[in-house]
Amino acid sequence: MHISIIVGTRPEIIKMSSIIKELESGKYDIAYDIIHTEQHYDRNLSQIFFDELGLPKPDYRLSVGSGTQAQQTANAMIKLEGVFLKTKPNIVLVEGDTNTVLAGALAATKMGIKVGHVEAGLRSYDIRMPEEHNRRLTDHVSALLFAPTNFNAETLRRENVWGKVFVIGNTVIDACLEYLPIAEKRSNILDKIEFDKFVLVTAHRAENVDDPKVLVNFVKIFTDCLLPVVYPIHPRTVKRLKEFGLYEKLVDNENVQLIEPVGYFDFLVLMKNCFFILTDSGGIQEEVTAPNIKKKVFVLRRSTERPEAVKAGYAEVVGTDAENVLNKTNEFVKNPKIPKTLSPFGDGKAGKKIVEVIKNQV
Repeated sequence: MHISIIVGTRPEIIKMSSIIKELESGKYDIAYDIIHTEQHYDRNLSQIFFDELGLPKPDYRLSVGSGTQAQQTANAMIKLEGVFLKTKPNIVLVEGDTNTVLAGALAATKMGIKVGHVEAGLRSYDIRMPEEHNRRLTDHVSALLFAPTNFNAETLRRENVWGKVFVIGNTVIDACLEYLPIAEKRSNILDKIEFDKFVLVTAHRAENVDDPKVLVNFVKIFTDCLLPVVYPIHPRTVKRLKEFGLYEKLVDNENVQLIEPVGYFDFLVLMKNCFFILTDSGGIQEEVTAPNIKKKVFVLRRSTERPEAVKAGYAEVVGTDAENVLNKTNEFVKNPKIPKTLSPFGDGKAGKKIVEVIKNQV
């Protein structure tokens, strides 16, 4: 058996890591290769994650890079097809909802290769999000659908997907449990943080940072927050802030510390040590539920594809209006309540379960 594991972004590398390590364990007679589309092409946004996680170097690097949604997807499809023609995998594994995921799923399906979708069944029902299109289309061409929760599995069954559905948890919990103890020993990121108590921020989604009205609200949220803000800022966001004349307002504000994008270990340590998190990311809503992290996250979006995190009390969707967000966060600062419930995203053994399913099903 031969598996092709497709990654293109930081979260995909992290969430595929436990699957790769399971295959590396020698317990299975399964060959595999790692194909990196390099959708994230900056080293701080990509290669450092392979280095930190102790993963084998990708067998193929495709240098897809940036472009429009269509250009990036089409470019990845063409290059992935070329690799599949050489390697002839039995199954292609994709994870999540990026353009890399859709490209891998479509290229494989067109060639009659089975697709396994890790993190299947998530839905935001926000059609502005390219990720929503990607995840839906990928689910409907996949032969094996690895749903993190029963809620995700029920979504897939309601949509009458053709593939087989398996509830296995989320591999990000595997990663948090394995790597946070290592990160706490190796990372020195806290030495670079100007504040003892701080809020961690991530914000980079196109529907937010490409909208000047939303960015104006974000600047107000970060500068007026009751606690200081630490913001590892994405290059896309820097570009937009400068375009809209907002960048200096963050740089010059004493309540905000902008830092370069950080590696996974540094980010784990920042999550562990922050007071709470403001984010428009999806994966962070899962990571905060890990038993060794347990943080409150305020989601700077209209909706979330992780309602399980909301139900468990870890996440709260607060939108992008500055007044509303500040009211919610100020209330939390004055009366912090961290859930004690177990993570709704599994027991940290999702990678092992996925490999076992593939071994038995393909």
